[in-house]
Amino acid sequence: MPQWYHDLIGWLRQLSWPQSLLLGGSLFVITFVGSLAFVTVVLIQLPANYFQDDHPRMFLWAERHPLLRLLALAVKNLVGVMLVLVGIVLTLPGVPGQGLLTILLGIMLLNFPGKRRLEQMLVRRPEVLATINRLRARFGRPPLVLDDPPPDAPVP
Repeated sequence: MPQWYHDLIGWLRQLSWPQSLLLGGSLFVITFVGSLAFVTVVLIQLPANYFQDDHPRMFLWAERHPLLRLLALAVKNLVGVMLVLVGIVLTLPGVPGQGLLTILLGIMLLNFPGKRRLEQMLVRRPEVLATINRLRARFGRPPLVLDDPPPDAPVP
């Protein structure tokens, strides 16, 4: 383990329980507010037709050098995985936050086969769509427009 890690653990062990509680509570509030702000900004910036099949897909830095594009793609996917994991934690009982919306944002950043269908399945959930559209309305943005679900799609 690096020395900074041992130093940090030593410092944390020296804290009294009120200091530990204050530190933990502060980190909780900061991460909670930060995640809500991030989710809000991304969801209100999406075009209303983002989840429709005919919405054009952008290629990340398509005009850049292939090595730079590959690095950006790797970072984007790493952030996507981290958001999905954080979203899973946020869906646990007693953990406040927008779990499903955070998972959706993580999935939107990932690249894998079937991603589009999974995004659409999540957004079609009535509680998710209603939450997103209320948020968008609060900031003067139009509601999301979705394609009709395929006839064989399960009802959420």
